[in-house]
Amino acid sequence: MNRSKVYAAGLLVTVALAGPGAYAAETDLEEVVSTTSRSDKPLSGQSGNLALIGQAELETVKASHFSELAVRVAGVNFARNDGQEYLASIRSPIFTGAGACGAFLMAQDGIALRSAGFCNVNELFEVFTEQATRVEITKGPGSALYGSNALHGIVNVITPAATTDAGRLSFEGGANDFLRFNFSKGVTGKKQGLLLQATITHDGGYRDQSGYDQQKISLRHDYAGGVWTVASNLTLTNLDQETAGYITGLDAYKDEDLAKSNPNPEAFRKAKSLRYWSRFSRSISENVRWQMTPYFRLLDMEFLMHFLPGQPLEENKQTSFGLQNGVYFNEGSDLEIIVGADLEYTSGSLKQTQDSPTQGSAFLQATIPTGKHYDYDVDSVMAAAFLQGDWAISAKLHLLAGARLEYMSYDYSNNMVSGRTREDGTTCGFGGCRYSRPESGKNDFTSISPKLGLLYKYHDNHDAYLNLGHGFRAPQATELYRLQRAQQTADLGKVNLKSIELGFRGQQDRLSYNVAVYAMKKDNYIFRDSAFFNVDNGTSDHLGADVMVKIALSESLSVRGNISFARHRYTFDYISRGVNLNGNDIDTAPRHFGSLQVMWQPTDKVKAELEWVRMGSYYLDPENLHKYDGHDYLNLRAEIALSNNYGFFLRVMNLTNATYAERADYTIFTDERYFPGKPRSVYAGVTIKF
Repeated sequence: MNRSKVYAAGLLVTVALAGPGAYAAETDLEEVVSTTSRSDKPLSGQSGNLALIGQAELETVKASHFSELAVRVAGVNFARNDGQEYLASIRSPIFTGAGACGAFLMAQDGIALRSAGFCNVNELFEVFTEQATRVEITKGPGSALYGSNALHGIVNVITPAATTDAGRLSFEGGANDFLRFNFSKGVTGKKQGLLLQATITHDGGYRDQSGYDQQKISLRHDYAGGVWTVASNLTLTNLDQETAGYITGLDAYKDEDLAKSNPNPEAFRKAKSLRYWSRFSRSISENVRWQMTPYFRLLDMEFLMHFLPGQPLEENKQTSFGLQNGVYFNEGSDLEIIVGADLEYTSGSLKQTQDSPTQGSAFLQATIPTGKHYDYDVDSVMAAAFLQGDWAISAKLHLLAGARLEYMSYDYSNNMVSGRTREDGTTCGFGGCRYSRPESGKNDFTSISPKLGLLYKYHDNHDAYLNLGHGFRAPQATELYRLQRAQQTADLGKVNLKSIELGFRGQQDRLSYNVAVYAMKKDNYIFRDSAFFNVDNGTSDHLGADVMVKIALSESLSVRGNISFARHRYTFDYISRGVNLNGNDIDTAPRHFGSLQVMWQPTDKVKAELEWVRMGSYYLDPENLHKYDGHDYLNLRAEIALSNNYGFFLRVMNLTNATYAERADYTIFTDERYFPGKPRSVYAGVTIKF
């Protein structure tokens, strides 16, 4: 029996053990979420496609990278690259290349981390997961309150409110000189509170010259007056990272010396961010509430593009401000309605510069010159209106529906000579330079995004749900204006995703479950063709099932597992290396993956968890000629409360020292290449409450 069948059988045995009993299951459906409405609502009122990682689970995991949280959610797969970098998947393949970012909306407190047309594939490293109160993950297109980029899903990290005077310190150390310090302290008064949080992390890196230093600080203020309720948050982050590149060669990750090596010791990433928002809320009348949230972002990042010939330096900056505006009618009644509008303005810039001559063939040396390759500014405006309603047709049946109309415009200014020339305007050999700069110009995109959900309570604490959704994604600025070869303009339209989902969830005695099947069709997706043009004629389909089961076997022992089965396929004719991709699996799209957690808590002061992570096999190339076999590894976590104010915790990651690849890939230039997984790593720390 293969490993995927063993894993599925394990989940079925777990379900079979869950007969009626005296033990209470965790009341997951009563947890509060805010992603679907920008207002706290019980999870039981949402139509299914929202997963929650609560504060207790966050404190147990103590993740040093978001991938350690992602494995606990069915249908979510984050491939860790190096340091804080990753590539994401939510009911999708792991996306790479053109179109890799912008398929998901990454947010903190309901506000996207970056403007819709200016995504970064690694932007979650700027979110404050270390001391969040919960993480909400929408699988599939988001609600009508979210527009471009909420295509395959949303990750929304919620920071805690300033409601306590308690203080908390934690110190943690471990493998490869890992050190982390967390601090949190609140001050509350009669009507207001203030909460300061800070996290400082140092990681020496498992691989050569692959460490990072990161600092995050957050200041939260909450005020509850007679008329207005106001919450405000200021977050600053800084990342200074050395970056390790792929190791190459078939099964190179199995060689311990190669796995620790870094072919790109010169690579780095530096990123700074500042984010501020204030959420104002007041009652206009007995049944009407108005909520508005102005926000501001300031982002600055530079990194060495070690994966490109010539290793150019990219410098990108963004300054943006916006306003989320919503009027809530009849909250808590049989018909709740939200009407609102979102506005956002962004000023962004990108510069790509190469200092040293290109190494390699005569063609590369002639077509990739030193100097500036790109230097442009883009001003963007986003305006949207939305309507969303929740109608309790009966005590058992809810209809949730909404629609969003969104307009986006780009005003692009090229600060260099247009075309595929050197910086000084002279022509490269072999027909022209690799990098092409379009003339200054404007682009705009308009989309209507409808949503429909049915939620039926067929038994106490048991629901069935049906979701129909449409997601869209405007082309990103880099896809429109960062061109290559002979392409002078990118005539790109918006990407569309249609989704249908049927699910069942509930909890009874010691069992809770959530099972969903889905089908999605994506049209007009953007990719780079064999001529190195950014084009938008890609289509794909996505069929799958997500299963989550949790059982309290006794008062001290519980088991929870999730598994995802999916098939992500190309559905258009495209010849690549003599192979028509139509019908092929999309590369880096495992057909199954999941995890299993066994939690033992014999007393209130002792807790331990054993976790099994399973990754199925997947193809490394669109032609489906090369494959990674998948992997399994175990993690162990334990906590001991030494007193009411002092605690000790331990994490052993990759307990059995399995050899695996965090991510595998294939190119015709390097053959198989890998980001190796870390060997067994031990971390320990203490917490102090004051």
